[in-house]
Order: sequence, then structure tokens, then C-alpha cells
Amino acid sequence: MTDELPAEPANSLPELRASDADREQVAEVLRDALAEGRLDMAEFEERLDATYKARTYGELEPITRDLSAAGVPAPAPAVSMVKRPAGAVGTGDWSSRIVGGEGTSRWGVAVMSGFERRGRWTVPKRFNCFAFWGGGVVDLREANFADGEVVVNCVAVMGGLNVVVPPGVEVVVRGIGIMGGFDHGQEGVAGEPGAPRVVVTGFAFWGGVGVERKLSKAERLRLREERRREKLERKAARRDELEAGLD
Repeated sequence: MTDELPAEPANSLPELRASDADREQVAEVLRDALAEGRLDMAEFEERLDATYKARTYGELEPITRDLSAAGVPAPAPAVSMVKRPAGAVGTGDWSSRIVGGEGTSRWGVAVMSGFERRGRWTVPKRFNCFAFWGGGVVDLREANFADGEVVVNCVAVMGGLNVVVPPGVEVVVRGIGIMGGFDHGQEGVAGEPGAPRVVVTGFAFWGGVGVERKLSKAERLRLREERRREKLERKAARRDELEAGLD
């Protein structure tokens, strides 16, 4: 005879049905990991999709298994709670994003072509960009800053340049346009305490320099998931009120 392993109980934890609250708890961990840079956008979207499709604890548990933080208690089903650190993108705390140093990139050039500076990079005290019959994007939404005031110097000749800043940053535009122009629409918006100041300067000839203020994709996802969670909470509150009325 061969020894047989005992059968797993039918009501074991991995087979228990997960609730909306369980799925939202996992989604919150994923949002924190995205903001901290421990997940990239593709991994975040893949795991978030798996989270909302999960029906049992067994399906939820592997999604955050490698994101657990030491010393942080994890409720069943081993869903870790990772708090957002100070200075994470979107928290309004800018202290950790003004990092000093020389910056990771000083130039962007587009001659009958294009360039982009976006994602996690460090903006130097002065960043120079040039476009001739081409275009470029200088995206500061997820960037760190070498100083509390940085200059983005733009020269556009029969081309276009676009500077994208996150909410909370003060913008000053000092460029000169000849048969071209600089966008002053974002000036006059007060910056958040401790936020960097971005000075856009330069020259545009038969070209243009635009300035936009936009949320990062990660922050848009965070807000969307926050609205989803609030909707679920309202739904649960209405259900509780209905059940209380029936008692």
C-alpha cells in the first residue's frame, strides 16, 4: 500500500470567496507599489486586472506576495498593507523630489525628428532643448529636480516643444516669440509649499512652445481606483442601511 496524503478540507482558506473589500485592499497595495516604483505600469495593469477578476482568496494571495513589507502585519489571505511613503508621487510632499546633483539629462534635440524626456529622471538646474522642423516633449510629472528652481530653455525654429508639469508646481514663462509664441496659460497658479519652480524661457521663430499641467498616468489611475473604492463603500453602506431596516 502507498501512503496517501490527507485530502485538503473543502473549506480551506484558499477556496473561500473573496469580497469586494478584499479586492480593494489588494488594489490599494498595487497602487502603493506603482507609486513607489516597485511595479511598472505594465505590471500594475496586469495585476490590477487579475485582482478584479479574482473570486477566491487563493487567487488573490499571489498577486501581492512579492510586495509584502517586513514588520507589516498581513490579514488573511496574506494581503500585505504597504503604506505610501513620504515624497511619493501625488502625495503633495515635494521634499524627496528635490534631490540636488547634476541631473540625468541636459539636452533634448530634434532636427526633422522628435525627442521625449519623460518618466523617472532628474531635471538639472538648466535643461536646454532645440527643435528645427521637429518636435519635443519635456515631461516633468514623474521627475525629480536638481534644485528648487529649474530652467527649461526652449528654442523652436519651425518646430514645436511641449513642457508638461504636474499639479502643484509654479510655472513662469519668459520666452520670446517671432511669428511664433510661448504658452502663458499656466502662469499665475500658486505652487504648493515646497514645490519646485519651473521657468520656461527661450526663443520661438515660426514655431511654438506649449506648457501643460497634467496628472501623471499613475496618479490618474490612483484617483480612478479611489473613486471606485468610494462607490463600493457607498454601495455597502446602502446595503447595511437596507438590512438594518429589515431587522
